[in-house]
Amino acid sequence: MSTTSGGVGEALRRLDASAPAPRASQPGRLASGGLIERARSLSFSFDGRKLFGHPGDTLASALIANGVKLVGRSFKYHRPRGILSAGPEEPSALVELRSGARREPNTRATAIELFDDLEAASQNRWPSLAFDLMAAGSVFSPFLAAGFYYKTFMWPAAFWEKVYEPLIRRAAGLGRAPEGVDPDHYEKAFAFCDVLVIGSGPAGLMAALSAARSGARVILCEEDFRLGGRL
Repeated sequence: MSTTSGGVGEALRRLDASAPAPRASQPGRLASGGLIERARSLSFSFDGRKLFGHPGDTLASALIANGVKLVGRSFKYHRPRGILSAGPEEPSALVELRSGARREPNTRATAIELFDDLEAASQNRWPSLAFDLMAAGSVFSPFLAAGFYYKTFMWPAAFWEKVYEPLIRRAAGLGRAPEGVDPDHYEKAFAFCDVLVIGSGPAGLMAALSAARSGARVILCEEDFRLGGRL
């Protein structure tokens, strides 16, 4: 997106003016602070369970506010995993958004802006997240060294393609790719600039503002849904 001094100034001056909401139904919700609009509510679902959050929440923060601690299973042994971080570095909270041809697997809950009627589901579990039968593999973990499947499942050779590989893929795979063609259209642009600034934290905002004031054409790129970083 292109930056202007007014847009950057607005991001720098952003303050939380939202009203507090009752906390009884959200044990993990702070009473104030942040960029949460507590006066408005948004409904969403996680594994079919109806929950609610507020504008300004990420999917991760809304799950935490609703007391949801278990969000996924580990790749190999299906051990329980919760939300570890607050940004794109999140290694555990990988969820599936929407369904059908619009399915988006392996999406970090910490990087998704909450919106009304968002549908999210956990991955890498069967039959459910709380009761994952694939977690039984942890019992045999001392015997399952790294790369064990390349040494153990070699005989009979005909079993690899039809038996062993499908089972291993089901146990260790993450997410399900959509089977149909995505019906949505996405914004794209052929843009040119004099200065490209990556990241809209304090340093990025000041760099973009200084370059724009000098008359340069500036594009400020940010992967988050808000400018300002940790401001």
